[in-house]
Amino acid sequence: MFVAGQKEMQKMDQYTIEKIGLPGVVLMENAGARVVEEILQYTSDKNTRVIVLAGGGNNGGDGFVIARRLFDSGLTPQLWLLVDPARIKGDAKIHLDVYIYRGLPLNHLQENSLKKLQDEINNVDIIIDAILGTGVKGPLREPLKDVISLVNTYKGKKSIISVDIPSGVSSDNGRVDGVAVKADKTITFVFPKKGFFLNDGPEYVGEWKAVNISVPPSIVKELGLEMPKLITENQAKAAIPIRPKHGHKGTFGHALIIGGSRQFVGAPIFSAKSALHSGAGLVTLAVPESIYPMVAAQNPESLLLPLSAKDGHFAEEAIHELSPLLHQFDSIAIGPGMGRFPEGEEWMKTLFSHLTNQPVVIDADALYLLRNQMDLLKTYKGTIIMTPHPGEMSNLLNKRVKEIEENRLEIASRFAKEYNLYLLLKGHRSVIAAPTGELLINPYGHDALGKGGSGDILTGLIASFLAQGAAAINALISASYLHARAGEVEAKTLSHYGVMPFDIIKGVKKLLNEI
Repeated sequence: MFVAGQKEMQKMDQYTIEKIGLPGVVLMENAGARVVEEILQYTSDKNTRVIVLAGGGNNGGDGFVIARRLFDSGLTPQLWLLVDPARIKGDAKIHLDVYIYRGLPLNHLQENSLKKLQDEINNVDIIIDAILGTGVKGPLREPLKDVISLVNTYKGKKSIISVDIPSGVSSDNGRVDGVAVKADKTITFVFPKKGFFLNDGPEYVGEWKAVNISVPPSIVKELGLEMPKLITENQAKAAIPIRPKHGHKGTFGHALIIGGSRQFVGAPIFSAKSALHSGAGLVTLAVPESIYPMVAAQNPESLLLPLSAKDGHFAEEAIHELSPLLHQFDSIAIGPGMGRFPEGEEWMKTLFSHLTNQPVVIDADALYLLRNQMDLLKTYKGTIIMTPHPGEMSNLLNKRVKEIEENRLEIASRFAKEYNLYLLLKGHRSVIAAPTGELLINPYGHDALGKGGSGDILTGLIASFLAQGAAAINALISASYLHARAGEVEAKTLSHYGVMPFDIIKGVKKLLNEI
């Protein structure tokens, strides 16, 4: 499923109107009709009280259709027009006229006080937000600002349903400048909007559903639009490596995890266990010899490769001990628990000179140790995957975390292309960027994953699927999906507070069993 911004939707609407021949007034009718269908699935009680809050643009036009069709379905909604009727133009004006010609009741905020509107909202069950659409820019002006603030006081008390996008949320980047509707559900048209998954958007959009209004999705290809895609459950399942029944441990690949330090003993263990529990045939865990006894005691399933250590970190000699063995691994993950040490940058440079062409996953402090020598990545002949969180990405680019978060899609895409690698930019809604320009958004996951060690589990999953022969993009899709969904699944019984790294592994195993 594609994810759209304002410009993409404008181009698709224009093509549908001008080339396919469906007038805008018909698309608006279809949009209102689909919203009413969803409302009627939500409630079959004809006594359900609904108020429709309509602005002056096309979103308001959708609201006029919704109110009229709710009347036709047997409900008696209230329609409140929040702007001067003289401002209503185009297709929205046609539908407002139809509504008026039908003799249906219409309330004007101009003629009533905000207190009167509040009294009316007090007596309804559902609030329909058709105030502002995808074209919102900048801070909202009165009276819309006050109306939206009023609506938000009913969060948790009334059902708030937004039409296409919660009013006040940017469809392109999810930013909210001051105030926006906090919806329980958003019924959006054709495709979900980028803003649902970026910046403030996830806090406001609630549950969402994309409905068909006769704008064919095939237009994306016909117009040559470059749009991100949303990872779906079916896509993630299809990306998981297939296990032949006659397979053995050699069939399912050998992953190498390089990491650990005196301060961070657990991180590489999480990655190794994650890789084994998601199907890798063999996992070798290379750690500084100083922490070897602790790692061995907690991780008997893995093969252990203790390497020379200095001050609790890898020593220079460790590279020479490791390099003759590198050819035997099908995937390599570098960084979990590695820590930062004075010789770290040179250590990473030397390691890269000995790597061949296996897919390599770079995470945690390995990212930090590469920040001043990124050109190393351009010379590597194999596939590189980097999995930074926003703080690590800010180190790589020498940008503020805020700047990273505000431009996640653009920054991820540009970085992947520049360094010819795959990037998984972690966050509440993780972004996957391919060197080809392909962009994917993971719509799953929540705060249950916000705990140390969670990212190490993800690194192990990616390394595991790569070792099993998955293409890089498929390894990222399946790993990020399983990781996020596992957190959601385990939180149902353990709470959002109580999910630990090993619980995520349990959740992954449950999901793999279902699949």
